Amino acid sequence: MAFRMSTAIYHLGLACLFTHELDAVTHSEWRLLPVLGGLSDGVAESTFVALHVPLFFLVLVLSHHPKSRVRTITRAAVAGFLVLHAVLHFALSSASGYEFHGALSRTLIVAAGGLGIAYLLLQRRGSSTAGHAA
Repeated sequence: MAFRMSTAIYHLGLACLFTHELDAVTHSEWRLLPVLGGLSDGVAESTFVALHVPLFFLVLVLSHHPKSRVRTITRAAVAGFLVLHAVLHFALSSASGYEFHGALSRTLIVAAGGLGIAYLLLQRRGSSTAGHAA
C-alpha cells in the first residue's frame, strides 16, 4: 500500500510541476532565470518552452525506467527538485518581475513542494521499515 501511495504522490507532484510550467509561460518565468532573462521575450519564451521537451522527456523516461535503482534515484531527485523549486519561488517572490501571486500559481508551487516532501518522507519511512524487516 505504501508503494502505491508514494507513486501516486510522486505523479501528483509531477502533475503540479507540469501544470505550473504551463502557468509559468503566462507569467514570463524566463525573466527570472539568469541566462534567459537577458534575452528578448520572444527568443526567451521559445527557448524556455522548447527546453521543457527534453527535460520532461528525461524525467518521464527515467522515473519509469525498467531498472528499479534508476527509478528510485530519479524520483528522489525530482521530489527534491520540487521542494527546492518551491523554496526558490518563495525566495524570489518579492523580486521585480515575479508574477506568481495568484491563488492558482501559489497553489501549484506549494502543492508540488509539499508533495515532494511527502514523497521523500514516505520513501525514507519505506526504506527504514525495509531495513528493520531484514
